[in-house]
Amino acid sequence: MLNATSASLLALLDECGAKVTGAELARLAQTRIGDFWKLTRSQVYRELVALEDAGHVVAGPPGSRAARPYRLSVAGRREYRRWLAEELPDETVRIPLLLAVGFGRVLPPGRLRSVLDQAEATHRAKLAAYRALDEELATAGIDAFARATLSFGLHYEEAVLRWFESLPGEVRRA
Repeated sequence: MLNATSASLLALLDECGAKVTGAELARLAQTRIGDFWKLTRSQVYRELVALEDAGHVVAGPPGSRAARPYRLSVAGRREYRRWLAEELPDETVRIPLLLAVGFGRVLPPGRLRSVLDQAEATHRAKLAAYRALDEELATAGIDAFARATLSFGLHYEEAVLRWFESLPGEVRRA
């Protein structure tokens, strides 16, 4: 049975269509899905071992610095596609900022304001970067599926910024 991390790695291997090392796969994951699905390099390597044991990937011989290239197996392609079609888990939202806000009354004076200001600046920068990327993808003729994922990011950042604007003064001043 796949988990979401395993399924995403299999999908990325399928998408790239070549043998890639764990490090290359971690970089690809950061580029392709990193803004909405965080993966550490250690997670990638741990999942690759489990996927190889399950027969979902095939590891090649070690290359330079013992890096092993991996490719998707037929069983792996079938399994992740079945998982996407039949087993998507419920969403899990974990936003540390909301913990700081939810328990803001116990923070030292001014700390929540500082956290909120920094987070808001980060979200404004991310929205600007997403808008620039959207223009770049539109002119490059990138497929609608990748652009739809980016569209979610754009809408998410816009919603978060509206949330910042709607915060009661009492929370902002905490």
